[in-house]
Amino acid sequence: MTKKQVAHKLVVATSSSALFDLRESDAVFREQGLRAYAEYQIQRESEPLAPGDAFHLVQKLLRLNALQDEEIVEVILLSRNSADTGLRVFNSIQHHGLPIIRAAFTGGAPPYRYMSAFRCHLFLSTNPEDVREALARGMAAASILSGGKTGRDDDVLRIAFDGDAVIFSDEAEQVYQAEGLAEFARRERESADQPLMGGPFKPFLFALHRLQSQFAEQDVHPIRTALVTARSAPAHERVIKTLRDWNIRLDESLFLGGMTKAEFLLAFGADVFFDDQAEHCRLASEYVATGHVPHGVTNQQG
Repeated sequence: MTKKQVAHKLVVATSSSALFDLRESDAVFREQGLRAYAEYQIQRESEPLAPGDAFHLVQKLLRLNALQDEEIVEVILLSRNSADTGLRVFNSIQHHGLPIIRAAFTGGAPPYRYMSAFRCHLFLSTNPEDVREALARGMAAASILSGGKTGRDDDVLRIAFDGDAVIFSDEAEQVYQAEGLAEFARRERESADQPLMGGPFKPFLFALHRLQSQFAEQDVHPIRTALVTARSAPAHERVIKTLRDWNIRLDESLFLGGMTKAEFLLAFGADVFFDDQAEHCRLASEYVATGHVPHGVTNQQG
């Protein structure tokens, strides 16, 4: 069977420091400068890097290709390394058996510039500024946080999302921040039939949903999605009707009414969770791999 064109795949980009543990290398760069960093990496080209915080997720994404006759997922490396210093990264990719063949080494320049050219739906990075710039240009991106645990070691990919300022716009969150919970609830109840506008992760969710549809006839789906939101009744109705309007199905929806999300994410077995609020991300990262989405009113820099 002929492989699909890139536009029909789910394409995820990752930085080298999200994919692998580059903390020692970064320390050399910060303390001794670029030349010492380059020498450090070149001298260790044959030493594989240990997995980083996005490694488990990338591994699971790429495993999905074995379930189809065609390549349905691609992972691309977008790195601030030069090709010279990045050779260790590619050698590590080969060592760990990851089928990643495309990359952009930008020599210190912002790598998100190549997201559109590569048709990327998502960029995972440890560089908050790169993530902010990508989001500002309408592309889904998240800062992967260092944490303890990862998702379940099985063949099911589980991705969890916060709602406002991630899947949806932050229009409702703006009301909550400015006028409080009571006014937020009143407005959401009155606007229950008016779909929310899309947030930065709406296109990624669409691409993921399209991927899920390829497994619709299987008894066990290899991809599960969840909405994990602080919303509760009556603010849940607008969310449900928005997803219905978009023709998007989420496997699980958790309306927690302000409860801490971390234990619910652990129960879901999330391989990654995306949230816009830094404190929620910090708490979640102790249980599951977490991506901070610095978007919306709660992330406005004063």
